[in-house]
Amino acid sequence: MPSAPPQPVQLTCPACGTRFRSFIFTLVDGGEQPELKGALLTGQLNVAACPRCGVASVLSAPLVYHDAGKQLFLVYVPQELNSQPQEIDRFIGDASAFFLRSLPPDTPRAYLLAPRRFLSLQSLIEAIYEADGVSAEELRRQSRYVEIITELVNLIEDDEQFAAAVQRYYEELTPEFLTTLEAFIGATNETQAQMRAMLVKVREKLLAQLERLTEQAAIAELKEAIERLRAASDEELPDLVSELRLLIDYSFFQMWTEQIEAATAAGDTETAQRLTERRSRILELIEEIDRASQELFERGTALINAVLAAPDPVAALKARADEVTDDLLVVLSANIAAARYAGDQALLEQLERLTTTIKEIINSRLTPEDRFINELLMQETTAEATRLLRKSMTKITPELARRLNERAEVEEKRAQQANAERLRQLAREVNALLF
Repeated sequence: MPSAPPQPVQLTCPACGTRFRSFIFTLVDGGEQPELKGALLTGQLNVAACPRCGVASVLSAPLVYHDAGKQLFLVYVPQELNSQPQEIDRFIGDASAFFLRSLPPDTPRAYLLAPRRFLSLQSLIEAIYEADGVSAEELRRQSRYVEIITELVNLIEDDEQFAAAVQRYYEELTPEFLTTLEAFIGATNETQAQMRAMLVKVREKLLAQLERLTEQAAIAELKEAIERLRAASDEELPDLVSELRLLIDYSFFQMWTEQIEAATAAGDTETAQRLTERRSRILELIEEIDRASQELFERGTALINAVLAAPDPVAALKARADEVTDDLLVVLSANIAAARYAGDQALLEQLERLTTTIKEIINSRLTPEDRFINELLMQETTAEATRLLRKSMTKITPELARRLNERAEVEEKRAQQANAERLRQLAREVNALLF
């Protein structure tokens, strides 16, 4: 469909007085103009940056948002414009006529006769998100991301304050936050070159700060692991080593050895001896864990090879269902990667069929709550998981919320923080739906 062109406007920068030209969009078709929809949702639509000093200003203008696929016809007129009712009605009528002319003959049109009016631009944006299936929880998180990005933009020229802000918001600067920042950058158009340059600068400076903070966090995590292992009793040590296995690497033992050397240098031979003995015991436990993992991998490989040699691998696997565990999926994943690398398409297809069968076998042993949780986790996006929750109200129970939190605790112990947070978020949404 033909898009409505932006309207040119002459502006004066409120900070430095520079006069410059910008553009205002008053009609946005979300289905046909995804770039404008993205700009609107990320707060970049109708924002002008002064070419001289870079100060950004939000341009006050009426806005109509349309999406034929979702039958949305949303209207926002800023109150500060003091528009007369007849002017607003004329503006809405012209917009309705424009979109009516662009629709195919067999497309529903009744929604264009009943526009939804909003008192604030934020409430209009929330209506768009809601139509896209975005949960209230996610919407609040996105709003929080916008607040942080805005602050970082304002602090971009002050290295000390910028670093302090990144430190303050470190826990919130997740991959999802970075995705939102990328969306901000992608939503800028040719008339917002300076704004785009500022956002790119924020991204580059932010990534450098995050790298430094991540290194510091990794060191702090190692120190905490060492303290826990030092304080653990002999009985607690095996389980704790198993929990912390992913952290126990060369850097871990290097730091542990430094503590032994520091105790020796200080003349504390008793501590040095105790740390040396504990290091030896940790090494023994690591060898036991790794040996058990290797044996598990070998058993899994033997099982896969045996069923692949059968005339019907799927039937052979089902006949040995009692040997199927979650760990077999890890082994199978490694075999799939090898088959893909070798370009063996026939083997790859067989292994993928076995993967499906293993999941079916494991799924058949699960409680209804765990089966539904796995279904939720298989959704590609948070919004899709939220939509599935809302479509499955009969499955929303206190037991589901409890089980989500239990599985989150397990993931936290395995140092799988991203998985744990996703499970916690689902638990929060289940509780919201319950009450």
